[in-house]
Amino acid sequence: MMDEPATLDEMFHALSDRSRRGMVDRLGRGPASVSELAEPLSMALPTVMKHLAVLERSGLVHSEKSGRVRTYRLEAGALGQVERWLAEHKASWNASFDRLERFLSDDQPE
Repeated sequence: MMDEPATLDEMFHALSDRSRRGMVDRLGRGPASVSELAEPLSMALPTVMKHLAVLERSGLVHSEKSGRVRTYRLEAGALGQVERWLAEHKASWNASFDRLERFLSDDQPE
């Protein structure tokens, strides 16, 4: 398995772009070819391929080539790393906000 912080950095980078998030959304409905992923986007096919390369390097998607058609699929469980990271940090943030709320409510004059 890859180093988790580096993987998370790559995943967050990959998800930071609206076009790539759209591709991930589309792949959530099932596998798609490059041309299917490019169809709703107003960009050249080489640009779409660069975006897909970023997604693949991050581990969010993988591709297979059959003849001349390259098909992309979401990598099962890849978003679980992002979800776990968010859940861990959300608990910490909520605890901090709870402490702040208690502090502020204790400091109010009666």
